[in-house]
Amino acid sequence: MVDRVQISDEQRQQYREEGYFVLDRVIPQHFMELLRDECAGVVERKDAEMAAQGSEGSGITQKGRYFVSNCFKERPRLRQFLFSEFMADICRATLGETAYLFWEQYVVKGAGGTSFSWHQDSGYVGDPDHKPYLTCWCALDDMSDANGTVHLMPFSRIGIRSWVKHERDPESNDKVGYYGDDPGVTVNSAAGSIAVFTSYNFHASGPNTTDALRRVYLAQYSCEPILKGDEPWGNAEPLLIDGEYVTKGLTA
Repeated sequence: MVDRVQISDEQRQQYREEGYFVLDRVIPQHFMELLRDECAGVVERKDAEMAAQGSEGSGITQKGRYFVSNCFKERPRLRQFLFSEFMADICRATLGETAYLFWEQYVVKGAGGTSFSWHQDSGYVGDPDHKPYLTCWCALDDMSDANGTVHLMPFSRIGIRSWVKHERDPESNDKVGYYGDDPGVTVNSAAGSIAVFTSYNFHASGPNTTDALRRVYLAQYSCEPILKGDEPWGNAEPLLIDGEYVTKGLTA
């Protein structure tokens, strides 16, 4: 049986107008088990790396707050999810008939894991100038303000529909692009839900005040390869080409 997902006309319109929508409890159970299993290995490896280096973090990864990218290159089982028809359905509804895997990463907050500043995903790419890409924020746990869920800023509330230059916070290493007091829209969602938004949408998250992990898997796709010079800025593996589903990325 092939896993598929339905995106309503209302959700498509909200994406066009506000840059986001939320799919509630849509990730199939076998994908949830895969993503959680691989997450455990990723966090264990990151902890071992930091322990070996005598470090409590590097870049935007800090003790209790993990950002680990390009996991699918070392853990090819993740390709089953990234290059699935399930994800192709979301890409068709947002990006159109052509979609490339651009980036992926786990974002995990342990107990006491810190907040993450207001930013656009495109703020971390910046130059080269690029079309907005798609972020699929996949909740592997129930999400609320208690464990630091994401807050999304609709386009209509901030009035910005393009990427802006961000500043680096010297303490957290976060890039920051918004300093206002609008709290945005809180994504209180069950495990298995996906917040779907553009790389131009500002978003932020609070600290994890619970005793459990808060686990998210980010799958990001672009409508065309994002290049830095002649080389891809991130990844540029096709999922859809002119409406045709590309299956070569799948690995058993």
